[in-house]
Amino acid sequence: MSLGIATGFDRRYGVLKRLGSTPLTRSGLLTAKTLYVLAIETIQLSVLIAVALLLGWRTGGCVPLAFLFLLIGTICFAGLGLLLAGTLRAEANLALANGLYLALLFLGGMAYPLTRLPSAVRSFAELLPAAALAESVRGALHSPMDVPVKSVVVLVVWAIVLPVLAAKLFRWEE
Repeated sequence: MSLGIATGFDRRYGVLKRLGSTPLTRSGLLTAKTLYVLAIETIQLSVLIAVALLLGWRTGGCVPLAFLFLLIGTICFAGLGLLLAGTLRAEANLALANGLYLALLFLGGMAYPLTRLPSAVRSFAELLPAAALAESVRGALHSPMDVPVKSVVVLVVWAIVLPVLAAKLFRWEE
């Protein structure tokens, strides 16, 4: 979400308007911003996993598969952040991004187990990208056979839809 917030304020202060006058396309800008976040995250995850393994962390699951799901989740949430940044005023983007962060934290099964939610809320939450990411990573780290296919499909669909929407609806200026 921080990518979206920073981009929203870049848009507010005219940075993106200036970039829009160059040959850089909207999709080029959004792709570059997403690749930047993916590169940083890859470095961070590599260091974190290496340190964890050196400290004796062991998993019965598949770390590279969990890593892949985290990268797909990053594409998804970068798309969400850039969609908000490209369509809302900076202040509204900031408020909505923070509100969505909290809602997705609780409905994503990370702060509160999905199994303890009422069935109607759980059915809705399972279609959210945060829950799909959490379930996919959790399954991959437990055992590759435990990865819920539905969660992977939901995550991949969000990772396609959100960046495409961001590219279509993104505006260079407020």
